[in-house]
Amino acid sequence: MNILSKNITKLEGLCQCPGDKSISQRIVMIGSLMQSDIKVDNFLMGADPISTLKSMIAIGASIEVDGNNVLIKNKNKNFKDPESSLDLGNSGTGMRLMMGLISGLNLKAQLNGDESLSKRPMLRVSDPLSELGALVSTTNGTAPIRINGNQGIIDNWTYEMPIASAQVKSALLLTALTAKKNITIVEGKYTRDHTERMINYFGGRVNSINRESKNYITLSNKSMDKEHSDYIVAGDFSSSAFIIVAALISDQADILIKNVGINETRSGLVNVLKEMNGDIQVLNKRNQCNEEVADIRVRSSKLKGIEVPSWVIPNIIDEIPILSIAASFADGKTSIKDAKELRVKESDRLQATSDGLSKIGVQHKQLDDGIEIYGNSEFFIDKENIIINSYDDHRIAMSFLVAGMKSYNGITVKDCENIKTSFPNFIELMNNLGGDLYEV
Repeated sequence: MNILSKNITKLEGLCQCPGDKSISQRIVMIGSLMQSDIKVDNFLMGADPISTLKSMIAIGASIEVDGNNVLIKNKNKNFKDPESSLDLGNSGTGMRLMMGLISGLNLKAQLNGDESLSKRPMLRVSDPLSELGALVSTTNGTAPIRINGNQGIIDNWTYEMPIASAQVKSALLLTALTAKKNITIVEGKYTRDHTERMINYFGGRVNSINRESKNYITLSNKSMDKEHSDYIVAGDFSSSAFIIVAALISDQADILIKNVGINETRSGLVNVLKEMNGDIQVLNKRNQCNEEVADIRVRSSKLKGIEVPSWVIPNIIDEIPILSIAASFADGKTSIKDAKELRVKESDRLQATSDGLSKIGVQHKQLDDGIEIYGNSEFFIDKENIIINSYDDHRIAMSFLVAGMKSYNGITVKDCENIKTSFPNFIELMNNLGGDLYEV
């Protein structure tokens, strides 16, 4: 499916993003460990969460789906070895977290993924899991992954993270949680904390303490025992980022995005864009299922380039492609460094972003660990017949569809089926706000 995005002058209205992809995947795992039934509202019916949901069913979870609602039925559940290999599709989160969960449950399973996922590094998870006591093997450091139960998960184990990765951290926490062991994880840079928040919401005990510029995360051997019958998934901040940037670079825009998750380990892009002179208001802040949510109002702005601080990079890692689009329409240089992790996402996102910027005529320099972009707030893309390769990466696809809104002749992005991974109604939502996107 190829999508053409054409120039527009005005975006306005009210919208709501689909449920958060990371939270949706975690709730079917952690929610299935409870004793009581749990109704989940606003579950993301995207490809990645569905792959995770099906994998949970395959190991014995009882889950029913009704539209965007999910019912996790925990009475009389019986976790078991799956009858066949688990297919995690394109979901790195699903595969890495399932590695931890299955190891802690002492099950035997093989985890597969699509061509893209089968190239992504898995030793960062399998190595510490093996140290913890799991029996995990990879295929030359990648999927397929084979888990043969465990030889006894170590109690009171401490692990210092060599890289900033919420997926590695979450996998280890899930192993310890299911094996009923204590664990301490030390991270040098803060990473998203949805797993910790969800475990605590359901009555578990995860404490985080900052000491000597490091974050010490300790899970205590305490069962999750709170009787929560409902869980509402916050709107996905990473999805809202595309709407926010589209509004900022538009000639005229005034958009209100409702019920967005603004977890401080995820929403750093708001502060980055504000530093770039973006007109963004965070309104009606509130707590929902131990996650912070709010409404975000954004209006068209004349952006300026900045040097993005390295400490915020783990927080905004998924948003760097769309941030690069914002930087293209900002006055001056925007410098993004310490983002080498982008090279091992669904695509090499640094290369994919650079390729796309070259196609639309943005002056930039690709770095080994980032990108420098020389933008212009008066820039309009005037090239004809621009075709962008999405590299089968949903965030690359949506980023350049947003760029197409500043193109006189429009931009065609190839192979956009991948958008269903995280934002199934992206095209419909953008068109309802005033966009001009359609299949060609």
